[in-house]
Amino acid sequence: METRFIWANLVSGDLAKTAAFYSALGFKRNDHGDNQELVSFVFGQNNFIINFFTGQRLSQQMNGGLSIPKNANEIIFSLSANSKEEVEQWVEKVRSANGTLFSEPQNFEQGYTFGFADPDNHKFNVLYWPGM
Repeated sequence: METRFIWANLVSGDLAKTAAFYSALGFKRNDHGDNQELVSFVFGQNNFIINFFTGQRLSQQMNGGLSIPKNANEIIFSLSANSKEEVEQWVEKVRSANGTLFSEPQNFEQGYTFGFADPDNHKFNVLYWPGM
């Protein structure tokens, strides 16, 4: 058995804020913009999709509680960059979109990285790694 696709489904506390944030970062919408329970974006060359649902809508599909992380990490998505300069460009984009930096830009082994959170505290790191 082979999996054809993988995507993520996360909770959003405010779909309008989520849509504005990821649009400001330049990600392409994967929905028609008229759904009141979902906003969806495409990430990267492999077209990885992250769907952001209202808590009420996503909880209908789950057997268990949902949460928006405030002081814990659920998962950290990694976004690759082509250079240190591109990492710094991401920092400015995230700041201008009112994202939260939880890790300032820094050297990491042979790479360069920083971490940010979206309005619901879903975490990402942007990483330049030579040869990747």
